[in-house]
Amino acid sequence: MTLATLLLFIVASAAIIVTPGPTVLLAMSNGSRHGVRAACWGMGGAVLADLVLIGTVASGLGVVLAASEVAFQFIKWAGAAYLAWLGWKMLRTDAAPIMPSAQADAAHPGGLALGLRSFAVALTNPKALLFMSAFLPQFINPAAPLFAQYAILAGVMALMNIAVMLAYAVLGAQMVRALRGTGLHWLNRICGGLLIGLAGTLALYRRSGP
Repeated sequence: MTLATLLLFIVASAAIIVTPGPTVLLAMSNGSRHGVRAACWGMGGAVLADLVLIGTVASGLGVVLAASEVAFQFIKWAGAAYLAWLGWKMLRTDAAPIMPSAQADAAHPGGLALGLRSFAVALTNPKALLFMSAFLPQFINPAAPLFAQYAILAGVMALMNIAVMLAYAVLGAQMVRALRGTGLHWLNRICGGLLIGLAGTLALYRRSGP
């Protein structure tokens, strides 16, 4: 892999990663409800899922799963159902527990639970698997050692994902300080509605034909 190839990968990946997706919305929601430190657990879960997906692609299993209609449908509907459930929970969340004065004492799922939640969301997104299966090999030189190349791409993608999710988590935390009462309630509604919308989009998603 040349430096030019790596730079092209960074530019192409950045254009995709900055677009808000489920894990980014969760990072912003976690930042607003539980603080940036707690949101870092969710970021870790999302990045771990990405590394699992990249490892799956690198091992060749990604091609098999992407070609399996049964596996694709199972992952798609599981991911859509989980996103819809998370969105519904956000819609029903009261604004009071996330007021800045009570944020430190508010009951929340805990770091491990936040990490597992983001991990599940990222891992049950078949579009991510299909994307990585088609996208990553374009930057791999088959004549060079594959493991080192996939490791570099995984590291770069992980760093960019963390940077974007951290920015959204900080944005969520800042919005908590700027909003009060009804404003915070509507922030939950917006994030929850977007997650439900993404769930619907995922449920309606169809793979392109060969």
